[in-house]
Amino acid sequence: MDTATALGEFLRTRRAQLQPEDVGLPSHGTRRRVPGLRREELALLAGVSITYYTHLEQGQSTNASDSVLDALARALRLTPDEHAHLLDLARPPRAKRSAPPRPEYARDTTRRLIGAMPQVPAVVLDGRNNVLAWNPLAHALLAGHLDVASPDDPSVRPNLTRMLFLDPHTRELYTDWKGEARVALAALRLVAGRNPGDRALAELIGSLMLQSPDFAALWSKHPVRDCTVGTKNLHHPAVGPLTLDFENLHLTDGTNHRMLLYSAPESSPSDAALRMLSSLTAGTAGAEARPTPRPACTPAPSATPGRPPRAGFTG
Repeated sequence: MDTATALGEFLRTRRAQLQPEDVGLPSHGTRRRVPGLRREELALLAGVSITYYTHLEQGQSTNASDSVLDALARALRLTPDEHAHLLDLARPPRAKRSAPPRPEYARDTTRRLIGAMPQVPAVVLDGRNNVLAWNPLAHALLAGHLDVASPDDPSVRPNLTRMLFLDPHTRELYTDWKGEARVALAALRLVAGRNPGDRALAELIGSLMLQSPDFAALWSKHPVRDCTVGTKNLHHPAVGPLTLDFENLHLTDGTNHRMLLYSAPESSPSDAALRMLSSLTAGTAGAEARPTPRPACTPAPSATPGRPPRAGFTG
């Protein structure tokens, strides 16, 4: 991802969301050619020169100080996630020659762990939202129309973001698909900003831009939001409506892998629906279909170049 271009896009979208009266500036009652604050108005609010701000928005300045970036964040009323994203875009890591990414696999111990939780839908994901493993209940919940063993083959491995935008079954699964899409793309923006040299991630974004008009439209708005916990409303074809809480748990083995877990309050209708779905999947092949091709006690390589993503995708 071109961080200079992304920085300019981000600043412009956030300028467009603010009106002069929102920040205590006179509007003079004149019609504006573009929505939101003008560059000179934002520069005034942040206490920087219009020339300096213009260079920053055009990607011609890569050494903005903490004080300038903090002032811009305050002037634009950025959320903490948006502020962090601004810092990532304004100070990208030094570009390195990127080798083609090698296929990743979930560790054997992680696979056994999710397999030992038959009543909890559990998925193992990499930093790009590729499914590395899932237990039978997670497979039945999210993608029963796919081969349960598909995560074991990198050539057909499911990707939750791609499925959300391109797979009709996944689209129908979410009660509020538009809201789910916005959250997923906002989390993807954070990860992309922290890993501008990740070729596979850039290819995923590029393919979605070409194949999904919905993705392209949302991406142009530059939403940014961390999403490690929350609630999802689903309508499953086999067991009906479910309201599930989810958590993303990042593994500490240096892989950038994480476990996405779903749950429902005990004795709730959604808990009953999960138990029904679990009974329907009894006997399905579990998450231990293929061992991880890595010797024991060997540190796992970083999944993506640059800084590890602190943001968690939604699932």
